[in-house]
Amino acid sequence: MNQWPDGWTDDSRGRRGGGSGAPHPDPTRPMPHTSGPGVPPQSRGPVGQGYGGQGYGGQQGGGYGGGYGGGQQGQGGYEGHHGEHGGYDSGYNTGQVYGGGGSGGGPGDGRGPDDRPRPNWRRRIKWGAIILVVVVLAWSLGTYFWADSKLRREVDLSIVQDRPEGGDGTNYLIVGSDSREGMSKEERKDLHTGGPTDEGRTDSIMILHVGGGGDALISIPRDSDAVLPSFTGSDSGRKYPARGQHIKINAAYAKDGPELLVRTVEANTGLRIDHYAEIGFGGFAKIVDAVGGVELDIPQDIKDEKSGADLKKGKQTLNGKESLAFVRTRYALKGSDLDRTKNQQKFLSALGSKVASPWTVLNPFRFYPTMGSGLDSVRVDKDMSLWKLARMFWAMKGVSGGGGTSMNMPIAGPAPGGNLAWDKERVKKLVDQLNNGEKVTVSGGR
Repeated sequence: MNQWPDGWTDDSRGRRGGGSGAPHPDPTRPMPHTSGPGVPPQSRGPVGQGYGGQGYGGQQGGGYGGGYGGGQQGQGGYEGHHGEHGGYDSGYNTGQVYGGGGSGGGPGDGRGPDDRPRPNWRRRIKWGAIILVVVVLAWSLGTYFWADSKLRREVDLSIVQDRPEGGDGTNYLIVGSDSREGMSKEERKDLHTGGPTDEGRTDSIMILHVGGGGDALISIPRDSDAVLPSFTGSDSGRKYPARGQHIKINAAYAKDGPELLVRTVEANTGLRIDHYAEIGFGGFAKIVDAVGGVELDIPQDIKDEKSGADLKKGKQTLNGKESLAFVRTRYALKGSDLDRTKNQQKFLSALGSKVASPWTVLNPFRFYPTMGSGLDSVRVDKDMSLWKLARMFWAMKGVSGGGGTSMNMPIAGPAPGGNLAWDKERVKKLVDQLNNGEKVTVSGGR
């Protein structure tokens, strides 16, 4: 059986290099260099190296030695005796590796086989900052809407009739009432507020003006003489005509609540009230305790059995109970309502400064108790927002810091029935300055 490759015979075994059967070998003919598609031409390498194919080797130094040789010299397929001097190689016998591979990284990447990518700290810091901002914004928005939802928007100023034109800035009517709403019998006794009452009254009335000419806090003595104007009943919708009746201004609140009080203040001053805020006895004490008390310089020793005040002269921090007693004290001050309103202004400005301080706003252990206890007990008009309420407290803080005017409504003297008559000429000048955005130069008191 012929085991030689096709075209070979036993007669050709002795021939070197094949040939045509002539007495002398055929002249050497160069073989074209070939390579696979996409593979660059390669130089000749050692015999027997390549891609592991079979080589058809002749005898030592003859034939096509190692053309497609195996990985070792003289091995693979039908090999020659040694394959050291093979005739022509195929160009695939260098054994070089083209392209990258494995996990050791490509050439020139600066990393060894065991290197790991370095952390990108700039990117991590950027994403950390973005996440922090998102969390803070979410917390802030959630807190804002939570607090805003707790406001008791119960006062409807839209039913107030014959309102004056507005002027520069914003006017808040701030009222401290003797409401015992939500207070237990023990709390009323402890705070010396007396028994429950069906008929609420105003214990303090103030106008806070926030405008271009400077902020101003103006107290209206509750015994101020006022003419009761025509009005519409807040619950019944009934129309009540004006009869020229003179009353103490706080009686308007007792007669028909906040809406009639606003109507009476506007009719007697000519100043439009934009917003209303009212706090009762219980809520007042809770707010003071929530902010950790209010520091105040007491001008004199005060002992008043009716209000429960028992305070010594000098600078001190008052808790909720002591603060309520201080702002309600009247008889220990020779019965003067004007002196009492000055103390109320002084304390309310100090309270506003404490509520609006960064230590309260940025401290969740104070902020949430303050908002929780305070907003539950504050009645405001239906157009009041949490932002506007915060602006009110910031303005009060500015007044207490000397950045505004603190005064009583100008008083002319006593009126019939023991009321306090306003100085109408100075009141008109004061209102004109507020409406025109001018600095207040009018003095209060007598």
